[in-house]
Amino acid sequence: MFKRLLLLVCLLCGINIASEAQKYRTAAGVRIESDRFGVTLQQKLHEQGTLEAIATVGSRDYSVTGLYEWHFPLLGKRFNYYLGAGAHIGNLKDRGVFTGGDVILGVEYKVNGLPFLLSADVKPAFHINHDDWIQLSSGISVRYVLIKEKKEKKSIWPFGNKNNKKKQEEKPGIFDIFKKQDN
Repeated sequence: MFKRLLLLVCLLCGINIASEAQKYRTAAGVRIESDRFGVTLQQKLHEQGTLEAIATVGSRDYSVTGLYEWHFPLLGKRFNYYLGAGAHIGNLKDRGVFTGGDVILGVEYKVNGLPFLLSADVKPAFHINHDDWIQLSSGISVRYVLIKEKKEKKSIWPFGNKNNKKKQEEKPGIFDIFKKQDN
């Protein structure tokens, strides 16, 4: 099942690469893995990048992960795929503190008309000072949009933004070499 989903995501990665992949600024929610439960917080940094923090609790350990993710639209601005990398730190029941690195690949859907994000991902990780030195986890997340993306106000002026006219007049043109210089 996940091999087919991963293949589909990889194929679509090459088809559509554009900007403005997200419709939110900040979102928080829950993450469910096969043997763990956690909370997740995403903060948009720029048009295609987010910073995500994940705190998970399992039967043998608990950990906190920080990830930087790049988002790319698949079918419009509401449905996108993302990939990223980061690191984690946690505590294993019998061994104590462990650390490691993570990568993530997933798909995300912003529900139209509702402030919810649904996502599914695969997150392989390697550990230092842990019983399992490599772990492949997959999870689903449901997030609530705390801060929406700001919308640009539409102007009644039909020929572009009036404020841009002043900026365009200040830019030098090709015929400015013939103008008299003030020195």
